[in-house]
Amino acid sequence: MMKKRRGETAKLRRGEPKHLFGQLLHLPSAGGSASFPQFNGFTLIELVITVTVLAILTLGVVPLVQVSVKRQKELQLREALRQMREAIDQFHREALAAPAVPAGTGEPARTTAVNPTSVDPRIRVYISDQTIFSADNPDRYPPDLDTLKKGVNVVPIAIGFSGGQGDRNVNATDVGSPELSTKTKFYLREIPIDPITGKPEWDFRSCYQAPDETSWDGLNLFNVHSKSKETALDGSKYSDW
Repeated sequence: MMKKRRGETAKLRRGEPKHLFGQLLHLPSAGGSASFPQFNGFTLIELVITVTVLAILTLGVVPLVQVSVKRQKELQLREALRQMREAIDQFHREALAAPAVPAGTGEPARTTAVNPTSVDPRIRVYISDQTIFSADNPDRYPPDLDTLKKGVNVVPIAIGFSGGQGDRNVNATDVGSPELSTKTKFYLREIPIDPITGKPEWDFRSCYQAPDETSWDGLNLFNVHSKSKETALDGSKYSDW
C-alpha cells in the first residue's frame, strides 16, 4: 500500500496530470456521468429582430446614398456647361475683335472693326483665320465644339491694331508682320463628358434658334445642353439647364 502511494506521488511530481480527460469533460473525480460545457447563442427571436433592424437601416441609407451621388453628378454637369459656355463666349468676343475684312478678299466680309482694348479687358487676341466662318454665320460664333478643342489661329491685339508699338513683348522685327506672332489658341482642353449620360455628346443651339427647338440647324454654336431627359433633384429637366 505504501509503495502504491509513493508511485502516485512520483507521477504527480513529474507533472503528469491526474484525471486530465475527466477534468475536460467535467467528470467527477469519484466517477459519475460526464457534463459537457454549455454555449450561449442567439435565439430565433433575437435573429429576427437583428435582421429587421439591419433591413430598416439599409432602406434608410440607400436612398441617401443615391441622392448624394445624383447631386454630385448635377454639380459636375453644371461645371461642364459653364466651361463650354465660357469657351463659346470668349471665342465669340475674340472673333468679333478681328480687323475689318473688305469684300473680295476670299474671306467673309466684315465692314467694321471692333477694338475691344478699351471695352473688354478679357480680350488679348483676335481670331485671324476668318475662313472658319461661313456666310451663314456672320455673328462669328464657333462652328462646333471640335473647333474649340482643335484651336484656331490668333494674333495679339497690340500687333493687330497698333503695329506692336509700345508693347514690350514685341520685337522691332515683328512690327508690321502680324503673321510672325500668329499662334494657335485652344478654348477647350477636351470635350467634357456629360455625367448624366456618361457620353461626350451634347445638344446644341445656334444663335438663330429658339430655346425650345429640338434639333440643331448647324449654323453656329451658341448654346449647349445635356441630352438627358431625366428630372433633376429640383424638379427641372437636365435638358433645360
